[in-house]
Amino acid sequence: MPTRDRARYWLDRWDRQQEHYMPDREERFAVIADVVEEVVRRPDPLIVDLGTGPGSLAVRLLERLPGARVVGIDADPLLRGLADLAHGSDRLRTVAGDLREDTWFAALGLDRAPDAFVSTTALHWMNRGPLRALISRCGAELAPGGVFVDGDHLYEGPVAPRLDALARSLTARRAVRTGTDRPEDWQTWWRAVDEAPELADLVKARAGGFAHVVDDRPTVHDYLTFLLEAGFAEAGTVWQVGDDRVIVGIR
Repeated sequence: MPTRDRARYWLDRWDRQQEHYMPDREERFAVIADVVEEVVRRPDPLIVDLGTGPGSLAVRLLERLPGARVVGIDADPLLRGLADLAHGSDRLRTVAGDLREDTWFAALGLDRAPDAFVSTTALHWMNRGPLRALISRCGAELAPGGVFVDGDHLYEGPVAPRLDALARSLTARRAVRTGTDRPEDWQTWWRAVDEAPELADLVKARAGGFAHVVDDRPTVHDYLTFLLEAGFAEAGTVWQVGDDRVIVGIR
């Protein structure tokens, strides 16, 4: 298994390759933290990170909110393992779980109702039906005064194909301007991981377990509708650059 420093090396490479697709990724993280800090009126918020991956969002939330705890859930043992090795603490805990299954919330093992559900670049792997069920559960379990925040590539859908194409183009242009269109992309990072001797056990744990088939992709309007159906008083987009958005549901 890699050392903490080596795990952080791989997570730094992860962050750089993610910027290939999201040139304003750090600002998006900051906006999500801003929303949680603004809406949740307690100094020790309990935050659930949906699809936490290697913990990129969770770590930034803990840096911003020194009294917070984050429980991250993800189905990928390699990304979760790197998060635990690099950043695991009494303030950050990860658990295994598939957000498409009904058992995901019980797997969290929470000691009280969460104050915020957050996510970034994860829920786009879900079809409309499972996403609707997920958001409904979030609405039912959230503490009073809580918030749901999601940052992702989100689209208008069939009603506005030219707007969506324009948004994608604007993101690509911004990547060129900011120098984040680096050569290591998603596929290159995973190939390097597969070849790294120190990650062999984590790669083995991951083998054969991930089929993300999205054939009924939700639009941004679906997300907002599902939030309102789940009992959130208000839902909307609070930040957008190109096709990258942050949407919020306020309880």
